[in-house]
Amino acid sequence: MCYQCRLCSDVFFDFTGTDNGEALPESIPSAPGTLPHFIEEPDDAYIIKSNPIALRCKARPAMQIFFKCNGEWVHQNEHVSEESLDESSGLKVREVFINVTRQQVEDFHGPEDYWCQCVAWSHLGTSKSRKASVRIAYLRKNFEQDPQGREVPIEGMIVLHCRPPEGVPAAEVEWLKNEEPIDSEQDENIDTRADHNLIIRQARLSDSGNYTCMAANIVAKRRSLSATVVVYVNGGWSSWTEWSACNVRCGRGWQKRSRTCTNPAPLNGGAFCEGMSVQKITCTSLCPVDGSWEVWSEWSVCSPECEHLRIRECTAPPPRNGGKFCEGLSQESENCTDGLCILGIENASDIALYSGLGAAVVAVAVLVIGVTLYRRSQSDYGVDVIDSSALTGGFQTFNFKTVRQGNSLLLNSAMQPDLTVSRTYSGPICLQDPLDKELMTESSLFNPLSDIKVKVQSSFMVSLGVSERAEYHGKNHSRTFPHGNNHSFSTMHPRNKTPYIQNLSSLPTRTELRTTGVFGHLGGRLVMPNTGVSLLIPHGAIPEENSWEIYMSINQGEPSLQSDGSEVLLSPEVTCGPPDMIVTTPFALTIPHCADVSSEHWNIHLKKRTQQGKWEEVMSVEDESTSCYCLLDPFACHVLLDSFGTYALTGEPITDCAVKQLKVAVFGCMSCNSLDYNLRVYCVDNTPCAFQEVVSDERHQGGQLLEEPKLLHFKGNTFSLQISVLDIPPFLWRIKPFTACQEVPFSRVWCSNRQPLHCAFSLERYTPTTTQLSCKICIRQLKGHEQILQVQTSILESERETITFFAQEDSSFPAQTGPKAFKIPYSIRQRICATFDTPNAKGKDWQMLAQKNSINRNLSYFATQSSPSAVILNLWEARHQHDGDLDSLACALEEIGRTHTKLSNISESQLDEADFNYSRQNGL
Repeated sequence: MCYQCRLCSDVFFDFTGTDNGEALPESIPSAPGTLPHFIEEPDDAYIIKSNPIALRCKARPAMQIFFKCNGEWVHQNEHVSEESLDESSGLKVREVFINVTRQQVEDFHGPEDYWCQCVAWSHLGTSKSRKASVRIAYLRKNFEQDPQGREVPIEGMIVLHCRPPEGVPAAEVEWLKNEEPIDSEQDENIDTRADHNLIIRQARLSDSGNYTCMAANIVAKRRSLSATVVVYVNGGWSSWTEWSACNVRCGRGWQKRSRTCTNPAPLNGGAFCEGMSVQKITCTSLCPVDGSWEVWSEWSVCSPECEHLRIRECTAPPPRNGGKFCEGLSQESENCTDGLCILGIENASDIALYSGLGAAVVAVAVLVIGVTLYRRSQSDYGVDVIDSSALTGGFQTFNFKTVRQGNSLLLNSAMQPDLTVSRTYSGPICLQDPLDKELMTESSLFNPLSDIKVKVQSSFMVSLGVSERAEYHGKNHSRTFPHGNNHSFSTMHPRNKTPYIQNLSSLPTRTELRTTGVFGHLGGRLVMPNTGVSLLIPHGAIPEENSWEIYMSINQGEPSLQSDGSEVLLSPEVTCGPPDMIVTTPFALTIPHCADVSSEHWNIHLKKRTQQGKWEEVMSVEDESTSCYCLLDPFACHVLLDSFGTYALTGEPITDCAVKQLKVAVFGCMSCNSLDYNLRVYCVDNTPCAFQEVVSDERHQGGQLLEEPKLLHFKGNTFSLQISVLDIPPFLWRIKPFTACQEVPFSRVWCSNRQPLHCAFSLERYTPTTTQLSCKICIRQLKGHEQILQVQTSILESERETITFFAQEDSSFPAQTGPKAFKIPYSIRQRICATFDTPNAKGKDWQMLAQKNSINRNLSYFATQSSPSAVILNLWEARHQHDGDLDSLACALEEIGRTHTKLSNISESQLDEADFNYSRQNGL
């Protein structure tokens, strides 16, 4: 018989005394009483390692209690039963135990966990307890996620993630900091309740340390890898100190103020303060002037005490600006009678009075005699003074005020003049033939007075009309007045019946601009004034005891570089030579360009012309190369080269958003007493040399700049350029219908090859009394950028004196040789190179020097040089020719080299002195 049947028979026998049951009944409804009530039910349990666990249950009133595990009855022999009597109720209490082993649990392969429950019987039936699960406890060794170290700024949030190893039961997590438990209940800033993660809401310096995640259950404990948390403090600048006293006692010097990175100081690897720790401004201290005595005065009249006095004052010069007062006495006295003083005379005052009266009478008599003799001498001349105008050939003098404005290049006579500045011009009036209304020739007008001298004190081109007769103090200049209308821009006269013709062409230009200089081992700088083109020959590039005459030129004729496809010329063609010269160190060539620099829209190339006249690509600006280096700035490109030749920059637009920068300007001029006025609008590449060419040509045309030039961004979107004249005053001026707007094709502007383009407009006054012109010039690209030039000028109806437009902006001396050509003194340069050319374990070598000077690309080029730092400094010199001082370099050295002992002897005062000397030598 099966075990279940036997168990049922025994139980049934116990209740009925018979043995005829084969299954355990659910209830036996016979004897009076209550159903069993469980006082203690089996609990969930975990088997640790190989140790069995005991399940227990207790019920009353209970005649029998048996365990049922996983749906099967546990054998009676495996039960341990105890019976007692509840004294309060008199009911029978039965308690049963069973053991469950690890083997039993492992052998069970059911859909759910191993479980057991109790079944208790009484006279009224059975009761079942809750199911208790039995599981094998374990905890794996490896964490699913270890916490990771963090570096966070102070007051930042710290989140350390921890996912404990898999285990049964699930592991509890505890955090340790430096092996000490963290109690989040005592620190409100720390939270460890969120999914085992450690959260520090606001990091404090005290939160730095090693954090460990500890996982534990009833089986074992596991430790995660330690995570190092560093709470750092970024440096902050302190307040500026007061400005120091001027570093020189008198004259031009500088004063400085400083601040320190201590508010707060960098801590735990925090960033050092950005910016400059020292600021400098120039100052001028008045030099002290020591006082000096004037000469002694005459002796005074002898006093009754027989003494006379004389005095002197400390006014030659008086002491100023803290100078010393004169040393010595301001007055002195002595006896005036040679020791024969008679102090007893009572009427001494009367004697002095009579002496004075006698002297006065003598003086008057002398004066009368002198006047009489003079009048007699003048009576010999009986001729009146003639009018001096008869000697000047009918010329008369006129005076007028010139206009002074804020922009020295912009000459707008309609603005308020400065009445403190005037010029006097003397000369003949502008004569006209009343029939032809044309100017007389220069020779017929000026030959009678060929030695006339004209004094002009200005450096800008201006046309001044003369409406009165004039006389000249000076010598006629060949370019003083226009020679009729024999230039390329004709002036419309009232009697001229030729209709207005749109003028859109390139101006005649010179072949090239050229400059030269002799250079030796010390190197130097060659500058092309007003063009933006310069050449830097480093120290040591030319061998010792050698010298070369180096030249540099700009092609102003038709460019020899012919564009291929969509490629356009972005810079002038610059030639430097001689071509057979060999340098030991790369030289720096600076070339201006007109591209709006963006690697997304342009692919810019450096090209060189071969001896056969063909152009070859040297490199793309964005490429890596060891033969040369290109540093592209917004308006210029600085190129490091090792061979001379002809170079230019070309650009290939990648998208329609590629932009060429154009400079737009308007000039105007009018013939003598003409009713017509010509406006010429120029669109040229935004390079200094291109605009200089326009100004030079306008100078010969007698043109006047009417508005400050502006920048136009011309996109490569194939849309044309429109130029129109707007807001012409009605009833005063007129322009012929359908001529107020002109359109330039896109290809003509985009591929202009640097040649200046212009449109001419002819305006006509209704009456000669109209002397003011006010209008607007609109230059715009269809679906692109637009600029407005506001014209407001006064029209003067006579010839105008012209003066040169350009002042020398780059340098008064195009060639600078030796140390004065460099901002960084050679001694300091040597120490910098010795420091940074040596590799440094902390990375503070020439690569860091390049990075701090915004040189972040193509560093492999510098790695091939014998002294990378020297080449970087040469590039810095070329880049900061005009706009830089040594403060930026000093700040970079301070930040990089604060740990370098070799740089400690490069004091700030040395850099200040070098900066001051360079500015003084070059007139900056």
